[in-house]
Amino acid sequence: MSIEKLDVLVIGAGPAGTVAASIINKAGFKVKIIEKQKFPRFVIGESLLPRCMEALTEAGFVDALKEKGFQEKSGAKFVKNGKICDYFFADQFTAGWNWTWQVPRAEFDKTLADTVEKMGVPVCYETTVTAITFNGSDSVTTVEDLNGNKTKIEARFIIDGSGYGRVIPRLFNLDKPSNLAPRKALFTHTVDLNRSMDEEPNRITIIVHKPGVWVWVIPFSNGITSVGFVGNPDFFSEYEDDNEKVLRQLIATQPYLAERLHGVDFVFDPRILQSWSTTTDQFYGEGFVLTGNVTEFLDPIFSSGVTLATVSSQKAANLVIRKLKGEDVDWEQEYTKHLLQGVNTFRSYVMAWYEGTLDTIFFAEKQNHEVKKMICSVLAGYVWDMENPFVKNHDSALQKLARTIELEILAGEEL
Repeated sequence: MSIEKLDVLVIGAGPAGTVAASIINKAGFKVKIIEKQKFPRFVIGESLLPRCMEALTEAGFVDALKEKGFQEKSGAKFVKNGKICDYFFADQFTAGWNWTWQVPRAEFDKTLADTVEKMGVPVCYETTVTAITFNGSDSVTTVEDLNGNKTKIEARFIIDGSGYGRVIPRLFNLDKPSNLAPRKALFTHTVDLNRSMDEEPNRITIIVHKPGVWVWVIPFSNGITSVGFVGNPDFFSEYEDDNEKVLRQLIATQPYLAERLHGVDFVFDPRILQSWSTTTDQFYGEGFVLTGNVTEFLDPIFSSGVTLATVSSQKAANLVIRKLKGEDVDWEQEYTKHLLQGVNTFRSYVMAWYEGTLDTIFFAEKQNHEVKKMICSVLAGYVWDMENPFVKNHDSALQKLARTIELEILAGEEL
């Protein structure tokens, strides 16, 4: 069996893996990516957040992405019973990027992987990690390609950006359940013939269908729109039919969708994703670090997946570079604590969404502009800005605001 020696082995060629590999490669270290699937491949997470642009910039990917002509995204629109709450990233509290993209992920991820290969980083597709042994921070990883050929890779460090594959957590029994309730998504891509160009497609639209059930509408620049319903699995059990008929029935129940997507073709048969939330006991160990969805995938509601993937990999890559240079790294403080600040902020907003707290805030008659700017920064992915009270006190600030709004409504009714 052949043996290859690397400085860093990266598992996964998605946004997490490619961002990490590019940054480490630019620092002059030998790095290689192992990817189980063949690209391009479909994955959800199509509406990005501005914060991820900083990671994509450091990795050197922005120019290649601009050439693709992806749909620029400048905000998010929330809709409930005809009421609209718009968040524009240009109005956010935190200084930073005020736009990003909405992307077909198959093309987006392939662009990142192709670009990192052009930078000199090998990407081995359809190759599976079958075993890893650690000797201190050094490791030996066994990989197997599609033809059954096995190779051993000796590395000084491993970055696991394998996403749903969760390679290291599964190999070493690190997985544990998330505290988020299980949910289900039914989704497809549609040929969007009735798109209104005066208000589309420069932002994601999120429609409140009923308590605990919502719809995403994500237009792409190629005339295709991603649409999906998300809710408790029990909600979907009310519909007994094949996935396409169920999704068309659901679309017909929403006036906005019924008009826009009536009779349109589906690009692929509707798919189901469910019970996606999982986490892990540890984000790092001697010789490895976990990034992106390997740490925890929360929920699609605030499009946090790619942001957490790219930002965690950006952080991890720079810490690995320091480690390889012989510097001391406090992984608990510099990585886990930092990453959890962002994860837990998003978690508070996800839970507040399903509990109805954000419903109260988003659709209040009176909006405090300064507060809205702070919440907008969270929706833009700036969940590490501790100058923002709605980040620093992410749970209590939302609850207090919602309670204040409820008291104001009650006082108005009494008058």
